[in-house]
Amino acid sequence: MEQDTKKTPSYEVGDIVQAEVRSGHYVAEVMELNGPRALVKILAVMKHPEQGDLHSPYNPDVPMFHERRALSYTEKTTVLLRALSAYGRSTVPDYKQSLLAAAETAAESLDQLKRWAEKSLILMKELEMDYNK
Repeated sequence: MEQDTKKTPSYEVGDIVQAEVRSGHYVAEVMELNGPRALVKILAVMKHPEQGDLHSPYNPDVPMFHERRALSYTEKTTVLLRALSAYGRSTVPDYKQSLLAAAETAAESLDQLKRWAEKSLILMKELEMDYNK
């Protein structure tokens, strides 16, 4: 019988970590450890949370299209230990600058996806006309 060699990394109060919360990624400080969970304090935003219904990605026609704000500076939230990873840098980015950079990156990504969808739609319409010949 094969043993599971994967172990959950251990963290200590005061550690600076990366935390995945819903669809956002943050730099956070571990405040408390409670079994399989940790209470963390948000210090910076690495990736802005995605908008819309997470169970129906990229579907604008859902009953409730959610607006997801990034967690606030020093906001505390509970996360599973498996949603944490080591923060490999020596300095933590400024919260406001990291928030604006993450929001800008998310908007650029959505704009690129929009342009891709528009071009794809044009090509599909041309292909439909060609297929109907």
